[in-house]
Amino acid sequence: MAKALCNQENFPDSKRCLEIACGILDKKEDTISVEVAEAYMEISMQYETMNEFETAIMLLKRTQSMLEKLPQEQHSEGSVSARIGWLLLLTGKVQQAIPYLESAAERLKECFGSKHYGVGYIYNNLGAAYLELDRPQSAAQMFAVAKDIMDVSLGPGHVDSIEACQNLSKAYGAMGSYPLAIKFQEQVIDAWEGHGPSAQDELKEAQRLLEQLKKKARGASSIEPHISALPLPHNSQVSTRSSQAAVPINGKLSNAT
Repeated sequence: MAKALCNQENFPDSKRCLEIACGILDKKEDTISVEVAEAYMEISMQYETMNEFETAIMLLKRTQSMLEKLPQEQHSEGSVSARIGWLLLLTGKVQQAIPYLESAAERLKECFGSKHYGVGYIYNNLGAAYLELDRPQSAAQMFAVAKDIMDVSLGPGHVDSIEACQNLSKAYGAMGSYPLAIKFQEQVIDAWEGHGPSAQDELKEAQRLLEQLKKKARGASSIEPHISALPLPHNSQVSTRSSQAAVPINGKLSNAT
């Protein structure tokens, strides 16, 4: 009922239903069952829909504490941790978000492997967190890992793979490593060109950012000392537009652009 009321944007009545549901679940919390944990998770999503983020985070933390006692639910625990991290990012609690995102990445890697697309999204959010904290080198490392995972799991033409590439360019730009920033921005342009007319707005924005980077690079070469770029992970490749085929991340906090 609360979900239906929420969909109708009848938030006051929806909240009353959710409060009743929480009261019922509170009496069952000692049973520590998957069903109770899932119910808390569902309720938290309704609060999130109503922009009641603090309540959503509180309920997700309660869910996580239950899932920690259920070894067979490690994957669910990782997903909840990732959601908490994302909501903390969304509400400006960047420093608090990082441990949850790091924990989520490790959990999901153990469950699904290091190249699972969900792990890529988490690393993308970690990159966004480090960029927000003015730590572009750490951000570049996270975005590079995210890009590698998404290129494998989703394909380089997927919009989220392109977003990860765009974020990587931005991180290198923030470091003052303009040659690498430009190369990744060129990859972004190639990717959007592969999407055809449906991505004209995205292509124009990518081209605008490329010109911006080139202007900054010209100024840096005559005024600023060059900042050494981070080495990319061994499986990451930097290609120029001439060697990259024309290949084509949610509006969410995962987008650091």
